[in-house]
Parts: sequence; structure tokens; C-alpha cells
Amino acid sequence: MADHKPDRKRALRGRAGRMQGGRGSGRASTGQVRLWGHHAVEAALKNPERSHKKLWATREAIAELDGELPEGFPVEYAQGVDLARLVTRDTPHQGLVLECAPLEDVHLDEIIEQGGDRPIVVLDQVTDPHNVGAILRSAAAFGAAAIVTQDRHAPPESGVVAKSASGALEVVPWVRVVNLARALEQMADAGYWRIGLTGATEATLAEALPTGRVALVLGAEGEGMRQNIAGHCDALARLPIGEAIESLNVSNAAAIALYAVATRPE
Repeated sequence: MADHKPDRKRALRGRAGRMQGGRGSGRASTGQVRLWGHHAVEAALKNPERSHKKLWATREAIAELDGELPEGFPVEYAQGVDLARLVTRDTPHQGLVLECAPLEDVHLDEIIEQGGDRPIVVLDQVTDPHNVGAILRSAAAFGAAAIVTQDRHAPPESGVVAKSASGALEVVPWVRVVNLARALEQMADAGYWRIGLTGATEATLAEALPTGRVALVLGAEGEGMRQNIAGHCDALARLPIGEAIESLNVSNAAAIALYAVATRPE
């Protein structure tokens, strides 16, 4: 079956067949990506950069999609209990499971050239796919230009990431780099002020925020930023949280930091 990209003006077609596939994070054994959930699947179907392979769905979930699938699109109707076998355990698939090709690579120089003054979110060894997905969602909400991760220390594109991102995986560029320190140097050369978020400093984020281009650098929960990455920041700043709690989840911290950038005085 050839790859399919959605033509929203054509009618929906479906075909029956046997259920195939198994549980996983959303990375199929064929090298494809398996996505699930209404927002994640609908956004992927609308993304012209996606090549789609097959959609498993309940009839009710198909009816709730915004728009129509292209004629001849490979759809296999199934019951919810059958769809549960295609996704991670105890995952709310909401009647939709889509198998598609991974997104094409995005390069940092493209983001720097096209991102304007929108912030870049840099994640240092944040490996939890739920956190990365939630950060993508906040990045979409607050207009970030991209997220940047080191390829070896970040989760792969997957159904877990996409479900947590609630559609944002399709709209926020995700740049994977070999060397995060070198990427930060490239951002500095392009005029980005690099702010590393940490609790081990006196300056607050509001005090450290300049006008112009900003890169927000966040480390993994527990370990935080590595020393070398902190050394590639122009400033270190903390969020002014109360003493009742020691720290925030990295995805919550990213959302608050992005809000601070979006609402800073011009």
C-alpha cells in the first residue's frame, strides 16, 4: 500500500481486515510510528508533512473527526477492546490508532532563520516521554519556535509523546542534535540569550529575562542541567516558588517559563 497524505475534500472509505500489531510505546516494528487518541491522530491526519499507512478506528471515533479522510485511505474498523491491543497498557486510545511515517528531521539553522523572536526550549536529558509531550503542548500554547534535545538522551517520536502533546507534536518543530553544547553556541551566535532554569541561584526568571531572542534551558528532574550545559548559559535563573515544595515537574516549569517569556514587557 502506498503512503497516503490527507486530502480533506474527499470522502471517507473504510475496509475490513484482521487486527495486526502489538503493544508498545508507539514505535512500530516496521519503523513506523503508531499514534493514538483523538487530538494526536486528528492533528497527524491534518499534517501535510505526514505520510500515513493505516488507521484503526471505531465507527463512532471516525464520525467525530474534523474533516474527511481521502478516498481509499486504509481504515480498519474495530472495537475498542481490539484497539487496546495496539497501544500501551491502560492507554485511553479514544477509538483511534494511526500508523504513519516519522516526521522529517528539522535542523537548528532552519529554526534560527525562521523563528523570529519566539523562544526556543532546550531540554538537557529529559527522557520521560510524558514530560516531553507536555512540554511540546506548552510550546505550542505559548508560541515557541521549537524544542531542542540531544538525540541520544531524549525519547523517540512515539504514541506516548504524541498523546501527551495533544496534537502539538505536529505543529512544534522538534530539533534533535548530536551535541547540545554546540547547539547552544550556535544559538548564542544567532543572538539568543540562553537562560538555564535551576533552583540553585538567587536571580529569578523575571530578573534574568531580556528583550529579544531567548533560549530556555531545562534539565531532567532530580539531576537538573549538566554542569557543561549550565556553563553554556548566559544566565541562570529560578522560578519563585514557595518553600512548601522543593521543585516543580520539568513540564510545569517549562510552561511557567514560556508564559513568562510570552508576557514580558516589550
